[in-house]
Order: sequence, then structure tokens, then C-alpha cells
Amino acid sequence: MDTAGGTVRRSRATRRWIVAAVCLAAGSLALAACGSSSSGSSGGSTSGKVGVSLILKTLSNPYFVSMEKDAKTEAAKDNVNLTVAAGKEDGDTQTQISAIDNAISRGDKGILITENGNAVNTELAKARQAGLYVIALDTVPTPPSTVDITYGTDNEAAGKLIGQYAAAKLNGGKAVIAMLDLFNNQVVSVDIQRDHGFLEGMGISPGSTSLNGKEAKTGKYTGGKGDYVIACHQPTTGAIPGGKTAMENCLSANPNINVVYTINEPAADGAHQALQAAGKNKVMIVTIDGSCNYVNGLLKDGTIAADSAQYPGKMASIGVKTLASIARGGAKPTLPAGKDFINTGTALITANPVPGIDSQTPEKAVSACWGS
Repeated sequence: MDTAGGTVRRSRATRRWIVAAVCLAAGSLALAACGSSSSGSSGGSTSGKVGVSLILKTLSNPYFVSMEKDAKTEAAKDNVNLTVAAGKEDGDTQTQISAIDNAISRGDKGILITENGNAVNTELAKARQAGLYVIALDTVPTPPSTVDITYGTDNEAAGKLIGQYAAAKLNGGKAVIAMLDLFNNQVVSVDIQRDHGFLEGMGISPGSTSLNGKEAKTGKYTGGKGDYVIACHQPTTGAIPGGKTAMENCLSANPNINVVYTINEPAADGAHQALQAAGKNKVMIVTIDGSCNYVNGLLKDGTIAADSAQYPGKMASIGVKTLASIARGGAKPTLPAGKDFINTGTALITANPVPGIDSQTPEKAVSACWGS
């Protein structure tokens, strides 16, 4: 009896020790898991940091520098581990492709990108297949379904604003127009949309939905109000030197140019330098972007006649906040009916307003401009 009773007691003790050991092991695992989620660099838990890649066209343009600045500010607020990469120049897709691959390898939860061209689309598809949520900034990719969603300005509407201004300012006078685009050797949607928007604002049909330079080279603008001539289409790569060279080429083709459309402000700056060198002081320059540098400079003094302001920092900060929320179980954004992007706004800025065209003065625009 005593032997049997001792055996029973030892058996019960053994079972209690095994249960305790299992519970202790389970507790250790739970603690390890908790510690891992709170200190991980790219996890999606509510307490851990969320890994996000911001992949920009270039960091030589203040427009994209502004995106970087505001994205970093938002990342600090939202406990996001932000990795920033950029092309060496506008159009550099290979650097962006490498950055997308790195984001996948790191286990990032999402990507924010301003595409340098359609060559990145295949890599973005790989990222989405790997579970990353991909947001385009500024420009809707071609096709829009390349990404999960886009935050950007209505670039066509921005172009229309400066086209409407130019037409109103001409008031029926002849328009000899230089079109200073982004590229002439690749198709980028922002290039098409801004170019076409300007022409539409002038009352000129672009002649194509997908390519620049297909409009009739002569005709009437604003419903027959005045005659126009398209003197040239020249690429600028969105930079000051490119704008200067493009304007020089255009003046060689037609020295009577009196209206210059440019894809962005640096291109407008370069065009202005070429016009100055040629002694052309009465040419209307219209452009798009709205940076503090140009609002306080060439726009304020009237050198640039009109500018459509955009808000790149706002796009980037909303993008970071969205990815942080999704990674932690938040709802994914949805598109407005009939749109392929979420519009972050635009406004016309000019020091010389014209009746019937809504605009802001440079002094007012400073409160929402970007860059330094």
C-alpha cells in the first residue's frame, strides 16, 4: 500500500511539473513574440514600426525634396521606418527598380512612388504580389491599376488653369506658342496631362489622348477668338539647363514666340534665361508647381506670368499616414466615383490677375507653398 501510494504521489508530482514547464515555455514564447513586435523595424503591429519606402523621381528638384521632408515629418509622428531613394535624374527608372526590389527584400509594408516611367511597372507588380501596398504620388501611372491608389494633383486641370489665363491675357491677340515639355523620347502621364491641359485651357484640341505634339500647328484659340501657331515642342527634362536649351532651340525655329508653356518651374527659369539673353522681354511664361522659391521670386515680380500651385508635401504626408494605418489594420482608401486618383488640390497664382479667372496673389500663395 505504501509503495503504491508513493508511486501515485510521484506520478501526480511529475504531471504537475510537466504542466508547469509547458506553461513557463508558453509564457516565454509569448514574451518573445511581444518583444519582437515592439522592436521590429518593419512589422505591421499596432506597437511596432512600419517599414515604408519613399521612391522619388530625383532629389535635384525641390518639388520632390518637399515630398521627402514632409514624409519624414509624418513618419516620425506615425512610428514609421522610412527609407528614401531617388533616381539620379528625371527618367532614371533603373535606380527606382532597384529601390523597389530592396523594399520587397526588407519586408516593407508599403511603397510611395513618383514614377520615372512605365519601366518600373513590372517591379511594382512584384511588390504588390509580395503583399506591399503601393501608392503613387503626384502622377497616375499608366495604367492606373499599376498601383493600389494615387494621391496627386489633377495635372490636366492645373494645365487648363494656366491655359485659360494665357488666353484671357492675350484677349484675341495672336499667340505664337513654345511648348517646353518633359520628354520627347518617352511617355509620362504628367507630361501629357499638363501639356494637354494647357492646350485645352487655350481652347486648342490636343489631337491625341496619349501623345504630345499631335495638335494642329495653326488655327484659332478660345472658340475662334484669336489665331495661334505652335512654334515648337522641345524636351527639358524638367530642369533649368534643359529649359534654357529648349527655349534657344524654339527661338531658332521661330523668333516671334510670345507665349511659353513649361512643364515646371525650373524649365520656366531656364526658358527665361534664354529669352533674356535673346533680348526678349515681353514673352508670357506660364508654368506649373507653386514652390516657395518661385512664388517669392520670378512669379512675384511677374517674370512668370502665371503658375498652377500643387502641394507635393501634402501628397507624401497623406501617403505615409495611409500606409501606417493599413499596416496596423486600418481601412484602405477608396477612389471617388469616376476618378482614378485622390485629388490633393491646385490653385492659380499670378501677380497680374485677369477678370473672370480665379487666382491667388503670390503673397497669399506663400502660406501654402512648398520648399524654401
